[in-house]
Amino acid sequence: MLVKLKGSALLGIEAIIITIEINVSMGQGYHIVGLPDNTIKESLDRTESAIKANGFHMPRTKILVNLSPADLKKTGAAFDLPIAIGLIAASEQLTSIIPLDQVLIMGELGLDGLLYPIKGAIAMAIKAKSLGHLALILPIENVQEASIIEGIPIFGFSQLSEVVQFLKAGSLMLKESTYQAKNLETQITNNNLPKLEDIKGQFHAKRALEIASAGGHNLIMIGPPGAGKTMLAKSIVSILPTLDKLEAIETTQIYSVTNKGTLMNKLLYNRPFRQPHHTISAVGMVGGGSYPQPGEISLAHNGVLFLDELPEFKRSVIEVLRQPMEDGVVAISRSKMNLNYPSNFMLIASMNPCPCGYFNHPTKHCVCSLTAIQKYIHKISGPLLDRIDLHVEVSPVNFTELSSTQLFEKSECILERVVKARKIQAERFREYDGVYSNTQMSSKMIKEFCIINAASQNLIKTAMEKLNLSARAYDRILKVSRTIADLANCIDIKSEHLAEAIQYRSLDREGWVG
Repeated sequence: MLVKLKGSALLGIEAIIITIEINVSMGQGYHIVGLPDNTIKESLDRTESAIKANGFHMPRTKILVNLSPADLKKTGAAFDLPIAIGLIAASEQLTSIIPLDQVLIMGELGLDGLLYPIKGAIAMAIKAKSLGHLALILPIENVQEASIIEGIPIFGFSQLSEVVQFLKAGSLMLKESTYQAKNLETQITNNNLPKLEDIKGQFHAKRALEIASAGGHNLIMIGPPGAGKTMLAKSIVSILPTLDKLEAIETTQIYSVTNKGTLMNKLLYNRPFRQPHHTISAVGMVGGGSYPQPGEISLAHNGVLFLDELPEFKRSVIEVLRQPMEDGVVAISRSKMNLNYPSNFMLIASMNPCPCGYFNHPTKHCVCSLTAIQKYIHKISGPLLDRIDLHVEVSPVNFTELSSTQLFEKSECILERVVKARKIQAERFREYDGVYSNTQMSSKMIKEFCIINAASQNLIKTAMEKLNLSARAYDRILKVSRTIADLANCIDIKSEHLAEAIQYRSLDREGWVG
């Protein structure tokens, strides 16, 4: 008897429908075809034990399982459940009133028939909804996660026998998931990360962090060791606004297909903060691999990618950031597939000014030669620096500031200003899909929203000539000035907003080294 069911495979962060055909006929042997990996090939051993443990019998005739489309590589143990259901139905132990080919079924089976959680439940729910499937059947642990997507009935079970009974009943006798998104929100606690009020002095750097948070801009800090660059970078978490619903679904979907079980049943509303070590490979940064997975820049989507000691990263690793920083997406090309991973992230980087770290230090002497300093700085290419909106020089904090008991502005107060600026941007870009902040503006949008007067035109012209800025730097200065104006709740960009944006291009100065 031939039975057809619907399953799903993950291609990048998207789900695609897999038709699972199971034929039980005269003969001998168990076969799974359709480019399964070893995990799927082992599925019949797991399903046989689970079927017997739940009171059914395993067919002792020829079993052929086909996963279509057959030219696409399938991976993972999530095909266990649909294969087991198909075997039970094909051996006439199950007469399902619900059409099996209209229900998407996925789940990993234990030897006793218990269902274990899988990854990519959100992507599967999105796909099932788009194709008009009657329902989505998953392990019980995945129900809340999948229920983030409204408009598709989600049913969760903990045992193989429960799924069979549900299909036999042919009704919604088991409660459909009624979890609401508000119950799924998770606030990732960052109690160990500093807040801006914990940092003494550094008012210039704090202001730059506020602007970066408000507009989603990239930022690099350069200064001697111990000046507080890392602490400043980590404190940005305390002034980042939470994700809106669409951003939260995008971000959760990435983690759903990557970290099985780690973020189960949670809708992420806090922006990710990723801090990879400088030994990371290019594949680890951008994504890919034998079984392609999102890299660090995609895990930082809608959040922050912090690269501490930027020159210590391999040049090949940091150069792969250039295209994603412009396009907000990573294109992974393989001989048999092309994948796109979202990568709309804020880059926060820090570095020393020279190998010893004390170039331009007010009290300590630098022992590096001019050639060594230039070689160190030039580890960061011009095209990459050109894509960073804010360049901030961080000076060491003196004893008076360190020992001061002065109370500094709390992160909560700065966050209020950032949230207000983000709301202004949300209203501004309400007609543009996928645009949430000023840094995402296209050239056409810059012309529409970043209009400056004649005095400001002369100011930026002078800056362009003296600093020898590129056309990209020109656009980024306008974007930053638009954010500064939003923080000031100004409709128009004023000369002072533009002047402040220009002074954040310090690394563009000719002869900065020496």
